[in-house]
Amino acid sequence: MDREQNIERFVNLLKRSRRGNLKIYIGMIAGVGKSYRMLQEAHELIRNGIDVQIGFIETHERPETAALIEGLTEIPRKKLFYKGKELEEMDLQSILTIHPEVVIVDELAHTNVEGSIHSKRWQDVLDILDAGISVITAVNIQHLEGISEIVSDIAGFEIKERVPDSLLADADEVVNIDLTADELLTRLKSGKIYKQDKIHHALANFFKPETILQLRELALKEVALRVEKKVISTIPVNSGIRHEKFLACISSHEKTPRKVIHKVARLATRFNASFVVLYVQTPKEHPDKIPLANQRYLSNHFKLATELGGEVIQIKSSHVSKGIIKACEENQITTVCIGKPELGFISLLYSLFIYRWFVNRLYKFNIDLIVLT
Repeated sequence: MDREQNIERFVNLLKRSRRGNLKIYIGMIAGVGKSYRMLQEAHELIRNGIDVQIGFIETHERPETAALIEGLTEIPRKKLFYKGKELEEMDLQSILTIHPEVVIVDELAHTNVEGSIHSKRWQDVLDILDAGISVITAVNIQHLEGISEIVSDIAGFEIKERVPDSLLADADEVVNIDLTADELLTRLKSGKIYKQDKIHHALANFFKPETILQLRELALKEVALRVEKKVISTIPVNSGIRHEKFLACISSHEKTPRKVIHKVARLATRFNASFVVLYVQTPKEHPDKIPLANQRYLSNHFKLATELGGEVIQIKSSHVSKGIIKACEENQITTVCIGKPELGFISLLYSLFIYRWFVNRLYKFNIDLIVLT
C-alpha cells in the first residue's frame, strides 16, 4: 500500500470515527411496530443518560404509539407551503443546530416537499450522521432499491419511494420487526393499523395474506444477509482466496439494464463483494448520435448503480466485447454479468470468431460469465 493510499485510509477512518451511528428498523409492511419500537428505545436510552430527541415521528393516529411520545423532546417541524397548502417536514437545520446525541427519524423513504434542503429524507439522515449525531430510523422492506423489481412483481405496481442499499450496507445495526401474517391481519382488522374506512382497501392490496408472506420472507432474508455480511467482513481473509468482483454490462436501453444492475448488486451483496457497472460506447452511440431518451436512460442507470454501491465505468470501443475485456483487465473482474443480448450484440458477440475470442480471453483471466434472465 503506497503513501497516498495510507493517507486516504486514515482520513476515512477519522471521518468514520466522527460520524454518528446508524440503526435501522426494517418491517415487512406498515403496522408491524417499527415506530413503537423506536420510541420504546428512546425512553430506554434516556433512562441511561443519553440525550435523545425526536426529529420526526409518524404515529398514524395509533393511540399506543402516540402515548410513547410523552416524556420525549420533539424538535418542532418545519412548515412549508406547497401548491397552496401548508405542510410539515422534518427540520434538518434545527436538528443540526440543537445537536442531540441521538435523533429519531421515522419514514426513511419519505420524499420531502419541494423547497426542502434535500429531495429525500434518507439524504437528510446522511447529513445528520456526518454531523456526528446518531440516528435511529425505520423503513419497510418494499422501499429498498435493490429489491424494487421483486416487490413490483409481488405487489403488482411500482413502489416510487426508495432507499439505496448502500444506506443499509453502511448501517451499524439493522433490526427486523417481525410478526406472523395472522398477527398482522388481526391488528389490521381490530383497527390498530388503519381507521375502519381504510381497512377494506388495505385488505384488497398490500395486506393480502400471500403478499404479506412474500414481503415477510424478503425482510427476514435481507436482515439475515446484512448480518452475514457484517460477520464475513470482520473475519480476516487469507491472501490465497479470490476476492469476487462483478461486472454488470449495460446498454442505453430502458428496462433490461435496470434489472441487470439490481441483480448484480444483489449478487455482490451475497458474496460480500464489490461490483462495477460498465457501458461501452460504440461509434453509433456517440453523444452526437445517441437519442436524448437513451441519454436519459443511461443517466438514470448510472445513478441507480451509484445508489446501490457500485462503481460506474464508461469505455469507448468499436467492439462491445473488446470493451468488456478491457474493463475486466483494468478492474480485476472475476465475474461478467450480461442481460439477454440484443440482436446487434448477438451478431457481434456470438459470431464464431468474436465468440471464441471473447470466451478464450475470459478463460485466460479466470473470469466467469453469467447471462441474467
